[in-house]
Amino acid sequence: MTESNPIANLIELSGGPFLMGNEQDAYPADGEGPVREIVLSPFSISSTAVTNAEFEAFVSATNYVTTAEQSEDNEPPWSFVFAGLLPDDFPPTRGVLGAEWWRQVEGADWFHPEGPNSELEAGSPRWNHPVVHVSWFDAKAFAEWAGCRLPTEAEWEFSARGDLNQKSFPWGDESNPDDDFMCNIFTGSFPDQNNAKDGWVGTCPVDAFPPNNFGLYNCSGNVWEWCNDWFSARHESDVTVRDPEGPSMGLDKVVKGGSYLCHDSYCNRYRVGARMGLLPNSSLGHQGFRIAR
Repeated sequence: MTESNPIANLIELSGGPFLMGNEQDAYPADGEGPVREIVLSPFSISSTAVTNAEFEAFVSATNYVTTAEQSEDNEPPWSFVFAGLLPDDFPPTRGVLGAEWWRQVEGADWFHPEGPNSELEAGSPRWNHPVVHVSWFDAKAFAEWAGCRLPTEAEWEFSARGDLNQKSFPWGDESNPDDDFMCNIFTGSFPDQNNAKDGWVGTCPVDAFPPNNFGLYNCSGNVWEWCNDWFSARHESDVTVRDPEGPSMGLDKVVKGGSYLCHDSYCNRYRVGARMGLLPNSSLGHQGFRIAR
């Protein structure tokens, strides 16, 4: 890591064999299965997602401009914000067909998570929340500045499982053991009523909720996390693969972990075996990352 790198929470893992993927409660188009044996070499991964404070240090050191801050086709910069986080009197904006809870907000970016009037305050509690509105390109640039890289999907899933073989979540198979909330997801009636029974509306601190057996926080819920791999729904299951890096090309990049918008009635992709693909230039208010080496 560079001398200016604020990331000091890398956890060393020994790697080894594990069963990757999932075949229960899965979305077939996502390519969660088949379950397959993977062998990983030793690596390190950050215990938390990258915070707003850490990303600010990167921007201050490099003058980096994120994807969401760049104009395209002479249009003002914008990013997608969850409608439930906008003020009731927020001006009408374009939504996403079939997912109208996503609103196109001009001026929304990592430093203005809900638009122009939502500037982050240095030293505030939200400084320890995960940075959002970061594309895969932004995450990659931060990781390289920090002397690291983005985790492969296999490394991410191995780390998130925390040595619990084929469990649904980092803590086991029950989403709310003993009626306790173990992660930050949408509670209530999606997408209109979030009753915040888990304690949060929107993001939470990166170290909220108990860590898994490897010491990683929030591998389920809070924010989706970029992986380095290109997305594919097809996997080999009849051979053991060592240190897979995914396809050599593709359209989407893999994201893992789900977010504060996951709700069992709509999307239970906060399971550790779940996955999704997003265009690498995507920018949304529930998209973050952690780094590896």
